[in-house]
Amino acid sequence: MHTIGNIDIHPVLYDFVEHELLPDLGITSACFWGNFEVLLHRYTPANALLLKERDALQAQIDQWHIAHPHPTYEAQKAFLQDIGYLLPTSSVSPIHAQNLDPEVSALAGPQLVVPGDNARYVLNAANARWTSLLDALYGTDMVPSEGELAQQTPYNPLRGEAVFQEVFRFLDTTFPLENGSFSTATGFHVHENTLHVTLANASTTRLKNAALFSGIQGPKDAPASVLFCHHGLHVELVLNSAHPIGKTNLAGICDVVLEAALSAIVDFEDSVAAVDVDDKTHLYRTFLGLMRGDLSATFEAKGKTSHRTLAKDRLFLAPDGTPYSLKGRALLLVRNVGLHMQTDAILFQGEPIFEGMLDGYMSVACALHERNTRNNSVHGSMYIVKPKCHGPKEIAHVCAFFSEVENAFHLPANTVKLGIMDEERRTSVNLSHCIDAAKERVFFINTGFLDRTGDEIHTCMTRGAVLSKEGLKKARWLGAYEAQNVAVGLASGFAERAQIGKGMWTLTEKMRRMVEEKIAHVQSGASTAWVPSPVAACLHALHYHAVEVRAVQQAHTHDADFLEALLTPPLQETPLSEETKQHEVENAIQSILGYVVRWVDQGIGCSKVLDRNNEALMEDRATLRISSQLLANWLHHGLISKPQTEEAFEAMAVVVDAQNANDPKHRSLLGANSVAMKAAKALVYEGAAQPNGYTEFILHAWRKRAKEN
Repeated sequence: MHTIGNIDIHPVLYDFVEHELLPDLGITSACFWGNFEVLLHRYTPANALLLKERDALQAQIDQWHIAHPHPTYEAQKAFLQDIGYLLPTSSVSPIHAQNLDPEVSALAGPQLVVPGDNARYVLNAANARWTSLLDALYGTDMVPSEGELAQQTPYNPLRGEAVFQEVFRFLDTTFPLENGSFSTATGFHVHENTLHVTLANASTTRLKNAALFSGIQGPKDAPASVLFCHHGLHVELVLNSAHPIGKTNLAGICDVVLEAALSAIVDFEDSVAAVDVDDKTHLYRTFLGLMRGDLSATFEAKGKTSHRTLAKDRLFLAPDGTPYSLKGRALLLVRNVGLHMQTDAILFQGEPIFEGMLDGYMSVACALHERNTRNNSVHGSMYIVKPKCHGPKEIAHVCAFFSEVENAFHLPANTVKLGIMDEERRTSVNLSHCIDAAKERVFFINTGFLDRTGDEIHTCMTRGAVLSKEGLKKARWLGAYEAQNVAVGLASGFAERAQIGKGMWTLTEKMRRMVEEKIAHVQSGASTAWVPSPVAACLHALHYHAVEVRAVQQAHTHDADFLEALLTPPLQETPLSEETKQHEVENAIQSILGYVVRWVDQGIGCSKVLDRNNEALMEDRATLRISSQLLANWLHHGLISKPQTEEAFEAMAVVVDAQNANDPKHRSLLGANSVAMKAAKALVYEGAAQPNGYTEFILHAWRKRAKEN
């Protein structure tokens, strides 16, 4: 360990800072570490007190539920106010964060979340600002794959024709011509700053709304691409009649590229398995490469070596011939860990430090490399998402911490922008207070409905047995929670100033279903929603063309009172059949085992996990929190027994082992030596005692054991 003052720094982290992070910043090592020690002195005690307050409040709630098994809403509300869990209703004051980039203020579009420990995936996410609609349609279930439309390698022209039918439908709806259809277009040219489209009958037409034409690449009489802009999002027609795809249609359209992921969150939290200094340093190194602009990845795919770098900006000519550029990458945000995590990458006065402090300090230090180039934020702002905060006290603590970080690096006040995850119950019921605590730096609020469900179960652990997973999705509190997030955001002045977000789509192989259902997020007035991949971002972008978010927000009424619904716990009112309970137990345990075996044995924090029906679901710690808390609740209330649960663990281990039979890194869950099986059982049997039902403490402990073996 390198000792500087009262802190001991692990050599791996120290060397990264000394040889990779600090050069070119003009900051001395002594200054860097000295300032961090000051932060630890000031904020470690406050962080610890906030965590004690969480535990104390939950203990009071547990005891009150036992003493008051059937309370009225009024009694529950009064109790929560008496203990300081619920703050009195107050008038909403508007946010006034400055220097927010258009991707999170003026524009509405998809937001991609990517594990920060995989450079290839991170680059894919950063470059998902522009994504091929042809590829997204051809490679997913948006076009049926049966019979003559089957996906083939090489290209299936019949499937390609079906793809173009979908594309022309989108173009004709979004950019309608005065006459005819894009399907009969044979060419494009610009005359007197206006786009003219030649049709198969030799006639010429124009867009009904000429303002939707945004520019071209190449000469006016035969452009290489044509650019449109609708609801703030760009769509590019790439033209090349000699291209194998361009040959298949009259106009020579070889690609249709959508502006898709306006922003992307590089995740240090739920989607990674970062348990030690090597893991943490790897995350910081990846983020530093993004901020410097030199991140790259070389990998093997389909038998050949590929090399990936950050996309460059895209150059166009405006309708009048003036050259201009559009950003080639998503606005990059970073999600740190919450207040409750600790790391021994640094010891302060001989003890592990709160990991969130290290994440915050290192995230800002990495982002300093971007302030001169402005390749990410045109204003030099830094965007940090802070998860799992409980109420406005904790939000205020985070803001105070970042104020001191700004001082340490001589940054203007409120350079660091804060994303608030509305994913814990105490935040939901005090959301306007939370926003007010960060009103000078908040850039988004987002519903993390998966974690929020886990916290809902844990909060009412002693109150009664909760509903099944399907029942939880229909519970009264959940609809109110989603609606309130939009209503409070709009009342706080988020429209055309900051993002109101919605949660993740987890059915990664069900893109048609996503297109059918996820439009509801846009129709609700949310200006962004999470997607798991560039393809999903491209298809979700279609929703922002179909619905004008700003118009929805302007028409939105947001004076409803959601508190009673939010405080209505999702409890069973009628007993479940033994068959239903057994089915639920097996499904939950199969999900837990499928996720945990990769997390613990291989260090994979986010992956596609097959369910009982062999359908791929994107799983991370938030989904694990629901499953483990549900079973812990049912065990606590005697709905299921430990022997019954043990039998299900053994049976589902057989299923998960079979599902992973082709993975050479998979270790069998059966037998006494399976660390992953022990971790999975601990999550269930110790779930009721875990702080706020979090899974991290158990996962980290067992992952460290697995790395030692």
